[in-house]
Amino acid sequence: MTEFKLIEASGGGRPKVAGLAYSGGKMNLPGWKHPVVVELAGMEIPETVPLLTNHENRTDARVGMVKASIKDGVLEIVGEIVSDSQAANDIIAQCKSGADWQLSIGADVKECELIKAKREVNGQMVEGPFYLVAKSILREVSVVAVGADASTRMHVNAQFKLNNIEGEAMNIKEKTNTPDGVEKAPQVTAEADLAKPQESPEKPAEIKAEAQPDIQAAAEKAAQSAIKAERDRVSRIQEICNGEFPEIEREAIKAGWTPEIVTKKVLETLRAERPAAGVNISVSAEAEGPELRKNIEAALCLRCGISPDDLEKSYGPKSVEAGMRDMEMPLKQLVLECMRLDGIPVSGRTFDNETIRAGFSSVSLPGVLSNVANKKLLQSYHAQPIIATKLCSTGDLNDFKESERFRLTDVGDLQPVGADGEIKDGGIMEESAKNQIETYGKKFVLTRKMIINDDLGAFMKVPVAMGNRAARLIDQLFFSRLLKNPVQLDGKPLFSAAHKNLLTGATSALSADSLKKAIQIFLDQVDADNQPINVEPRFLLVPTALKHAAIELTRGATLIMGGGGTGEQVVRPALNVLADENLQVVSSPYLANSGYEGASATAWYLFGSPGQVDTFEIGFLNGKHSPTVERGETDYNTLGLWFRVYFDLGVREQDHRGMVKSAGAAG
Repeated sequence: MTEFKLIEASGGGRPKVAGLAYSGGKMNLPGWKHPVVVELAGMEIPETVPLLTNHENRTDARVGMVKASIKDGVLEIVGEIVSDSQAANDIIAQCKSGADWQLSIGADVKECELIKAKREVNGQMVEGPFYLVAKSILREVSVVAVGADASTRMHVNAQFKLNNIEGEAMNIKEKTNTPDGVEKAPQVTAEADLAKPQESPEKPAEIKAEAQPDIQAAAEKAAQSAIKAERDRVSRIQEICNGEFPEIEREAIKAGWTPEIVTKKVLETLRAERPAAGVNISVSAEAEGPELRKNIEAALCLRCGISPDDLEKSYGPKSVEAGMRDMEMPLKQLVLECMRLDGIPVSGRTFDNETIRAGFSSVSLPGVLSNVANKKLLQSYHAQPIIATKLCSTGDLNDFKESERFRLTDVGDLQPVGADGEIKDGGIMEESAKNQIETYGKKFVLTRKMIINDDLGAFMKVPVAMGNRAARLIDQLFFSRLLKNPVQLDGKPLFSAAHKNLLTGATSALSADSLKKAIQIFLDQVDADNQPINVEPRFLLVPTALKHAAIELTRGATLIMGGGGTGEQVVRPALNVLADENLQVVSSPYLANSGYEGASATAWYLFGSPGQVDTFEIGFLNGKHSPTVERGETDYNTLGLWFRVYFDLGVREQDHRGMVKSAGAAG
């Protein structure tokens, strides 16, 4: 194990440092879902890097300068402490008393990927999953009390040269480990430096006699320092435990733990469910610009109940992990963060109306809220079942004008080819229908009261409701058009005897016989050349009152019938032939809703598959198949931020041959 050493040079020279900064293995870092491994081969290393304390980007936090190098798959550093700041003096002083320090690196990430399988990195096999930082730039090395990478746990050893009159050097011995791996306080002894000069042959006994008092004095001084260090250690342990952790206190004093280890043990006890590791590597510690905005948006989305898996597709795993840390961010803090993003001064501000107005004037705040509201609206929109999308095809329109929707229809059968090889002319004719898009919308507001009360839930209820209503709007437009039975381009109603797609009278009530009749007239539909279109019905659309009767008719293995009108028993096969039609029953409350013109509790319909035959078309503007949330114009008279929801769509019938209606009652 490579040691981090602090060597206090003689003659007032600067103390030297050396150690292992990164072992090349896994690190569990706050804010990352999986362990992180930095590929040393892809790390750019400047000629010199600053030695900091605890990754703090302050001038007084820089205590030295080091040079880093990669050797045998690990990152080593050598350098010196150049500062006489309090932080630097504390490091030196604690080294003298036997304190244990560790190193930590700070790097900027250039390339990162999630590795799910085993992979060799830095000369060692690493089990997935883990994040591989393939390219990075070393920015700094920090002295920290506790590190996350167990492989880089280092001892700090203060070596003091105590020169006697012959130049002999005395050293304080390094700290030792007990068999159980617990670090103990240093044992201070005096021993001769290996590089001491040879004794003079002229007066060896005399020189030794002179040197002995100095050696003894140095040893006594070192022993006194060790006793003082031990007393300080015990006192510090008692201060940390504060009488609340007696077992830790007893074990720490007995086993020789350093105060840093005791602090770690106390934190582990207090937060048993959370990792108590310090930061071993600082990877782009502070997000900025677009990255910070993504983190904020991810945090708000998580707070609103959008799943992390869905968000990873939009923001990536790193932003989602950052969002998990900040998902409890209050709305007040959101306003301030967005002001910082746009360079609006926030220092010293009290959170008052002027601050809220400044936040509303930013670009980031409405942009973040619009994106989050959009995602919440779409979640609600897609969660709402829509019947019309099963029965209708979809189409894209370029504008809001009424558009012709043309279908090409073959005319003329294939004819025998004569002896002369001549192929007879055929023909294609166009059949047209129409569709037209309208815009539907509403607006809502984030008020000053919501921000002060941190009421994000009240604000998000609006896009949730809007998404739900946008989905229902499609069904509302479809059923409104269907029940009105509008007149077509040929001057006849959509469902009519002329179109051969309407059953009326008492015998049209839903039953086995009426359903068989409706299927027959559906199959008998012909094209413009009077040829069968050969399309089968796929959906049986009924009011909710007929739902279970429809299921019994279409799914039962047998169909039991009563007697005929004369009182005689009618013999029928014990087989439900309607089950073989593979009709899907679809029920809707719109069909019998009195708020819609033409509503009926008895009428039912057959629809063909929209992929085979045109029925109704749901038209969208330029391929936008969902509603949109965007920032509206701010009303000066309202202390709030307006948003609007709008949806461009239109629903029109296309071909009467894809549908059959049964009135279900006489008249």
